[in-house]
Amino acid sequence: MAKTSTTTQGLRAAIERSGYYPALVAEAVEAAVGGEPIRSYLVHQETTFDQNEVRRHVTVLVLTGNRFIVSHTDEQAADSTSPTPYATTSTESVKLGRISSIVVSRVVANPESYKPGTLPREIVLTIGWGAVSRIDLEPAACGDPNCEADHGYTGNSTADDLSLRVSEAGDGPETVRQALDFAQALSEATADPTR
Repeated sequence: MAKTSTTTQGLRAAIERSGYYPALVAEAVEAAVGGEPIRSYLVHQETTFDQNEVRRHVTVLVLTGNRFIVSHTDEQAADSTSPTPYATTSTESVKLGRISSIVVSRVVANPESYKPGTLPREIVLTIGWGAVSRIDLEPAACGDPNCEADHGYTGNSTADDLSLRVSEAGDGPETVRQALDFAQALSEATADPTR
């Protein structure tokens, strides 16, 4: 899909609907996108509880013809570094060829009566491009229960750059559909062998 005023306006409207510092978020996202056509986008706001504080966070994902752009905006309470509350916005631009994995985990109710096309109750979208990896290690062992030798360690390395949970109950069915559409568009874009 070429960047049209409709696509740009849709992204801007989604950012404004989130109600989360829309001018700040939109400026950061638009600067990262530049003049590239927008193929797909997803705006996801999340509220978390941190001890006695409520914190909001918004993630904006944008797919262009050549890049995957991630924008995060967090708010912080006043602290020793700032006498007033503040927000931090960051954007990361990833070439599509660097994306190594896209995982979509779907949670469906009553799977025995599932009908194709029914929205999942929730999805978790995990995207890896090698910027962040998680290593889980544990001591290795052999089959001998009396063995006291050191067998080193065994474990797994998992690409875990971005993980986003979207649920029908918390975000609404339209956001779940948008997340699935975005995941499909990103998957199709990274399947292109020329990237």
